[in-house]
Order: sequence, then structure tokens, then C-alpha cells
Amino acid sequence: MRICSFLPSATEILYQLGLQDQLYGVTHECDFPAEAKEKPNVVHSVFDGMEPTSGEISRVISERLEQGLGIYEIDLEVLSAAQPDLLLTQAICEV
Repeated sequence: MRICSFLPSATEILYQLGLQDQLYGVTHECDFPAEAKEKPNVVHSVFDGMEPTSGEISRVISERLEQGLGIYEIDLEVLSAAQPDLLLTQAICEV
């Protein structure tokens, strides 16, 4: 089975279960265990590679929410290459 994890906690569980060889993609936040950082990033923040101020963060988040977008993006190229059978994710809570 080919798995992509969109949650750091799910990634940790997969490693604890010994399923890391079936893990073909993770989020930019998956950093434990350290080996998870070597997996391809399927999900990344719109702020990756930036050092925005708190004001810029607030503005970008407000704009994206108005557009019906989130602050995370799926790298469709990486996801397609992973060809997952299973995606581990969660619904985003209202804030």
C-alpha cells in the first residue's frame, strides 16, 4: 500500500507501526522521527520560503479565506508521483 500523510501525528503513528516504507509523502511539518523529513513534501504552507511579518501573515490569511482557500497547498505533482492508495488527513476546524 502507498500512503501519504497530511498530518504530523499520523506520520509519527505510521513510523511507530513500522509502515515508513509504505509512506510516499508527508507535509512540510512532519519532522518526527527525523527520517520523516526525507520523505517528499506533498503539503506545504503558502508561507514556505518566506519570513512574513505578523501583519503580512494576517493579511494573506484573510485574503485566502475570503477566496475560499486555506493556508496549505497540495503539491499535485508530488501527490501524482506518489500514487497513494491511502491519504491520512483531517477536517479543518472552524476558528
